[in-house]
Amino acid sequence: MTIFSVRHITSYRYVREVEFGEHRLMFRPRDSFDQRLMEASLTIYPEESRVRWIHDVFGNCVALVDFSRPASELRFETWITLDHTPQVALDLKVDDAALTYPFSYDKDEIADLTPAMQRHYPDPNDEVGRWARQFLRQGRPTETGHLLMTLCYAIRESFVYARRQEHGTQTPVQTLQLRSGTCRDFALLMMEAARILGLAARFVTGYVYVPDRDGSTVLGGGSTHAWCQIYLPGAGWTEFDPTNGIVGNRDLIRVAVARDPRQAVPLSGSYDGDGKDFDSMTVQVNVTTR
Repeated sequence: MTIFSVRHITSYRYVREVEFGEHRLMFRPRDSFDQRLMEASLTIYPEESRVRWIHDVFGNCVALVDFSRPASELRFETWITLDHTPQVALDLKVDDAALTYPFSYDKDEIADLTPAMQRHYPDPNDEVGRWARQFLRQGRPTETGHLLMTLCYAIRESFVYARRQEHGTQTPVQTLQLRSGTCRDFALLMMEAARILGLAARFVTGYVYVPDRDGSTVLGGGSTHAWCQIYLPGAGWTEFDPTNGIVGNRDLIRVAVARDPRQAVPLSGSYDGDGKDFDSMTVQVNVTTR
């Protein structure tokens, strides 16, 4: 058991006072058997704001924020503390029938899993498809765990992590062609590859704990992080972080899950003004343990 604390500050600055539209925040972790939220707080400037909470279609906690006056700065500061229990790959108890690929999901689960099994992005030349199928063993059974671990590690070893200022996520074809991307790009590529192979996959946004930022090979620290989950009979939704080659939830703090990255943006909103009114944005994330 580990106690993690996360401090996340996002600040927007404008050259003049502007009116703000509704903003949507995802920062409150999902309570589960492997992580339990102990404390959470949200501080917003300007202070004259109204916050209401909802659960989205995936059961994630979402804070909706409205503002009553204009300002030249918008600032969100969140604190969370949670009890985290690592689950590693060796602890996964996959059903015997699913130990070897291909396998079939239970008919009672198919209706719920189908949206997560369908491909979401075009691949006209089957580039992602060919890339995904190369990890299948030819002429002999493919162990399901070995297949997914190899797929995860292949992204970690063969692609270059590169932070990007632009919003959004690259398509899987773009990431494959560029051989570089962010954690969101890598998560989406692995999801689409798994879906090509007939597996259910979903996107996860949250945080990663980096034990030592100086010289660490763990990528994605200092900001929000993203990875994916694959549904395995008997083991359920299982974490795969292709950015760092992590299988299981070690050092991963799960905040929200979604069918597509566009449904799990940590912070989004709008302001009433021109593009030239925007000055700068800063993000600071600190994940610590005690």
